Amino acid sequence: MGKPRYHLILLLFILFSSPRIGQNKAYAQGINSNKSGNTTPFDVGVILDNSTWIGNISWGCMSMALEDFYNSSSNFNKRISLHLRDVNKDDPVSSAFAAVDLLKNVQVQAIIGPQTSQQAKFIIELGNNSQVPIISFTAKSPSLSSMQSPFFIRTGINDTSQANVLASLVQHFRWKQVVPIYADTDFGNGIIPHLIDAFAEVDARVPYRSPIPISASDADIGRELEKLKEMQTRVFIVHMEYSLGFKLFSNAKKAGMMGKGYVWITTYGLTDIVDLMGPSATNVMQGVLGIKPYITENNKKLQDFKARWRKRFNLENPFADQVTDPSTVFGLWAYDTVWALAKAAENVSATNYTFSMNNVRNNTTDLESIGQSQIGSELTQKISNTKFYGISGKFHLVDRQLETNNFEIVNVVGNKRLRIGFWTQAYGVSQRLNSTVDVKVHRWPGGSPDAPKGWEWPTNGQTLRIGVPVKPGFQEFVNVSHSPPTGYCIDVFNLVMGSLPYNVAYNYTPFADPKDSNQMNGTYDDLVYQVFLKNFDAVVGDITVIANRSRTPISLCLTLSLICVWWFQSRMSTGRMHGHLPSH
Repeated sequence: MGKPRYHLILLLFILFSSPRIGQNKAYAQGINSNKSGNTTPFDVGVILDNSTWIGNISWGCMSMALEDFYNSSSNFNKRISLHLRDVNKDDPVSSAFAAVDLLKNVQVQAIIGPQTSQQAKFIIELGNNSQVPIISFTAKSPSLSSMQSPFFIRTGINDTSQANVLASLVQHFRWKQVVPIYADTDFGNGIIPHLIDAFAEVDARVPYRSPIPISASDADIGRELEKLKEMQTRVFIVHMEYSLGFKLFSNAKKAGMMGKGYVWITTYGLTDIVDLMGPSATNVMQGVLGIKPYITENNKKLQDFKARWRKRFNLENPFADQVTDPSTVFGLWAYDTVWALAKAAENVSATNYTFSMNNVRNNTTDLESIGQSQIGSELTQKISNTKFYGISGKFHLVDRQLETNNFEIVNVVGNKRLRIGFWTQAYGVSQRLNSTVDVKVHRWPGGSPDAPKGWEWPTNGQTLRIGVPVKPGFQEFVNVSHSPPTGYCIDVFNLVMGSLPYNVAYNYTPFADPKDSNQMNGTYDDLVYQVFLKNFDAVVGDITVIANRSRTPISLCLTLSLICVWWFQSRMSTGRMHGHLPSH
């Protein structure tokens, strides 16, 4: 049985198991600033989880949008009334109950929401059957296609839009391996195929994927992080919601994974966590990079809105000491969504807002018992064609999805996040919006000023043993009287290892006589032969390449006569090295 059919059966059960769906946990709240009484009510449903930051902030922004729209002029024929259903974002069944209630008992002309992609799957089907537009600014999964669902409108951006941004960032810093860590939900899984394709385009591999269940405990996350520590990749893309993201970074800090050598990049759904959670988030996210849709701050309407929003939010939430700024992109999109819907409603020519029941038979057992909106098709078209400059910037839908071309790149430093650059289709990653000036990261994890190489010797990998000759003369080449050894050969080898695009742990071991540490334990031939015997992984010193030594199965020789670095290739592909050296 296919998934659409499964959803249909579930919705049938929901529809007929309760005549007044949504009354237990959900509640309705109408917002209507109609003072003249000469306008036609226009009912709109809203499905959010007000126990979450996104739900709470978005509802406040939507309420203000409605007030601002109708205060901007008195020449309106219709007046939207919002009917809120407060449901758990992780419960798609409750969301479906709420949607059926809004459609069957309120006969709303549109539904704004729900909050997650998992919820949206069910509700979009209801919208298609009832011909009521479902408008979501938070359901970002690419699996929710507006092309396949004629009444689904996404007033946020599709997650696929940020895949190329992340790939460009990885390419910019020349990282060759990336591990995505994501919520094991429709929202989290939806972006992964697009990420892998985008990384492949810039020659970056994804050697491992790390899905995290939303119900994961600290212990569960800790075990997964320990597994990641044992791998070589140190570049992590984090794609999840705030609560799970905060738990992940808190445990990553405990595991020592927020230090030098690590790279953490958040997708835009998580980047605003610093604004929402304040010091709680910044304390565990120092050096993290994030991307988010670029919203110009040179917008008088936005600045005025922020000032009024802070005042209102503090009055309504006197005990909330974290959120002081509504600039989370979802809040701004929520505001513009209501504004766009109000403009579209004004342009709808039809005046009969009751649902058509022409095709409904007595005792019917299908979803047609809800009926169909008589203005749904026209309203969907009007919303799709609506264009204006809102508080989030240009509101313009392409194929019923919000279009955005620019992203900003931020860096968590101290108690805030700093904008360090942009991504545009024209210039890629750059410090300024319309230039190719290089991006400068203010702080990497661990406080390092230099970009991590993105690859480390795994914590369970054994350190390379580098053999060096012991001799009384020519100490300017190799001198083992110091620890670690010094000399020209040692300096060159250190330079070569330091230039690799990943870090390799190694120790120097003098090839000394057990009875006299100042004498070598045999000849140079014996020293080279130790690599073949697997007592050393490499040999560094003033070693001359001669015929009998070249027959030894060693793959790499650097600097003939003066300095030779012998590398035994089979050691790189055995279990000792865990087979993880990159192929580039």
